Amino acid sequence: MSDNDLITLSDKQKKARRSRNIAIGLALAVLVIIFYIATIAKFGPGIMDRPL
Repeated sequence: MSDNDLITLSDKQKKARRSRNIAIGLALAVLVIIFYIATIAKFGPGIMDRPL
């Protein structure tokens, strides 16, 4: 692939891409938090009392 084949993004497209990436990252973080809370809720407070 030569340099002539590359696509140059405008500033508006770069900003849209960055906003989209931030939204995806936040959605992923929220899902991780939801799964963590659901796991703790499922096992209950007894999960901390198990022997090591």
